[in-house]
Amino acid sequence: MKNNFPAYVVRKEEQGGVKAAMEQLTKEDLPNGDVTLQVQYSSVNFKDGLATTEKGGVVREYPIVPGIDLAGIVEESVSGRFAPGDRVISTGFEPGVSHFGGYSQYARLRSEWLVSLPHGLSEKEAMAIGTAGFTAALSVDALLRAGVTPEMGNILVTGATGGVGSMAVAILSKLGFEVTASTGKKDQQEQLLRNLGASHVISREEADAPAKGAMGKQLWSGIIDPAAGPALAERLKQIQYGGAVAVSGLTGGAAFESTVFPFILRGIQLIGIDSVYCPMERRERIWKLLGGEWKPDRALELGIQEISWAQLPQTLETILKGGAVGRTVVNTMSVTPAE
Repeated sequence: MKNNFPAYVVRKEEQGGVKAAMEQLTKEDLPNGDVTLQVQYSSVNFKDGLATTEKGGVVREYPIVPGIDLAGIVEESVSGRFAPGDRVISTGFEPGVSHFGGYSQYARLRSEWLVSLPHGLSEKEAMAIGTAGFTAALSVDALLRAGVTPEMGNILVTGATGGVGSMAVAILSKLGFEVTASTGKKDQQEQLLRNLGASHVISREEADAPAKGAMGKQLWSGIIDPAAGPALAERLKQIQYGGAVAVSGLTGGAAFESTVFPFILRGIQLIGIDSVYCPMERRERIWKLLGGEWKPDRALELGIQEISWAQLPQTLETILKGGAVGRTVVNTMSVTPAE
């Protein structure tokens, strides 16, 4: 392990506000944990962008190294679960929020936060999937467990050019579902979404259009919705009998107002998706699927951007402004400006 290594650190400033900058850390700077690993790749998520802002609402204590996702190779371990040389990934739990995360060449974590890198995935591919792809897979799994099948008809994916949405389109398509992708970037990104596997691409306005009356036409057998917001109430009216909606985010807003009619007249299900504290048994099962029959090949081939440390600040700013498309991974072994 290097005596000094680069990390992207966010600190609270004495005069108020926060400052994010590249720093050189040492082994002693790392927080407690029973596994130390060399980070190979991390990824860029909306939550990571929020961690660099004073009012982001995700950081519990400073200083913090953002990066809620990371993949690397174990260097030291006092855990019975992992040994030096093991290839592991971490998504969710505390890293990047209250524990130093993936924007560092080395990390020390608790073994119960780690999953063995599945067969069929490289560290880069795992981070391209990351929390976004894991959340998408949990959403697909929820629809399947609710009884939604390809034979039932069309699935709507909102926010389809984002991380969760693009991965969901690729996974659903691979499993044989007919997918309608909704996006606020229809003119610029329709071809990308079709290449990911979408059968139809519609604008955000079309997907959010109010349904007339207490119930609407039965348009969707299921919805994967990382957007939510007030339009969720309209989408609930358009689920066909026995369908389901998996909600995983709130980019469209945290609140919505609905009636009970879709639930008691059509027997639909509204399912919340939590990827942060998902139980380990389910977590390991989903990651194995992502390395195997659910591997989002099209998304990994088409929608992945790799960046270096020097590009990280601008990339975080872009994702906060809603300009991100697909998935971005950070090569944490790249040469830094300080080097």
